[in-house]
Amino acid sequence: MDTTLDHLKDLLVTARREIGKVIIGQQTVVDLALVAIATNQHALIEGVPGVAKTLLVRTLAAVLGCEFGRIQFTPDLMPADITGTHVFNLARNEFTLVKGPVFTTFLLADEINRAPAKTQSALLQAMQERLVTIDRETHVLPPNFTVFATQNPIESEGTYPLPEAQRDRFLLKVVMPCPDRDDELILARRTLGTDSPESVLASGEVKPVATPERLAALRAELRHVTVQPELIAYAVDVVRATRANESVLVGAGPRASQALLLAARALAALQDRDFVTPDDLKFLAGPVLGHRLVLRPEFELEGTSIGEVVTRILEGVAVPR
Repeated sequence: MDTTLDHLKDLLVTARREIGKVIIGQQTVVDLALVAIATNQHALIEGVPGVAKTLLVRTLAAVLGCEFGRIQFTPDLMPADITGTHVFNLARNEFTLVKGPVFTTFLLADEINRAPAKTQSALLQAMQERLVTIDRETHVLPPNFTVFATQNPIESEGTYPLPEAQRDRFLLKVVMPCPDRDDELILARRTLGTDSPESVLASGEVKPVATPERLAALRAELRHVTVQPELIAYAVDVVRATRANESVLVGAGPRASQALLLAARALAALQDRDFVTPDDLKFLAGPVLGHRLVLRPEFELEGTSIGEVVTRILEGVAVPR
């Protein structure tokens, strides 16, 4: 087993433990967020208000030693509010670039579906190329630049669905549920004491386990996680099956196959393995494919969910032995 891969696995496991000092429960959510970071991709986070979506991203930044930035999306937000603009400097008699909040490492795009498509698209170049063009000048973003975009699933008034092209730029969608009773009881008790999650994060008790440079260097070692040819074929067949399903109007494209395999390698490393299993791909199929599929209207009216469709697709594709 490759010793450098061991370093990456140790980093992911240690990061998970430090995050657990702040985020109570939500282990699957934390693991999927770490998968997105390990693959240098972006993630959608969906959940009702108050389930610690913002706190999760702030904690990830603190644990991994990365800069954190936040944009609150609103209907009147303009693209320049995200990317930045040139402002005339009277003292120097010249235009000076004022960088927008996109110039950070971990960017929380809060309630991204509240902004119109023109503003949402201001993130597309940054997400795909880690570059920002302002007044025909191109600026480079940090190599670890990661977007965590949140959506509120229950409030649709005044929101704009994400364009399909932008949804496809997210590696996966993380559904952040309310905690179970035991975890919520722990949270309530800690809130009344001196160790509330926000206090723990602010106190410095959460220790950074990496630097941006180390994170970028270790990420390359995911190539040492073995993916057998039959599993590559299985991932491709699952994605292709979404395009042939009668319930699906728009299926997942080739980028989904890539996302599924990249995420599976990171999940294997997080679970202290140097090989991918069929269960990795099946577990990730929902998070990776769900936000990429568009159901036919008649099936939506019947109450069919995308999760049910993904489950049926998995049942219909033979699993490698």
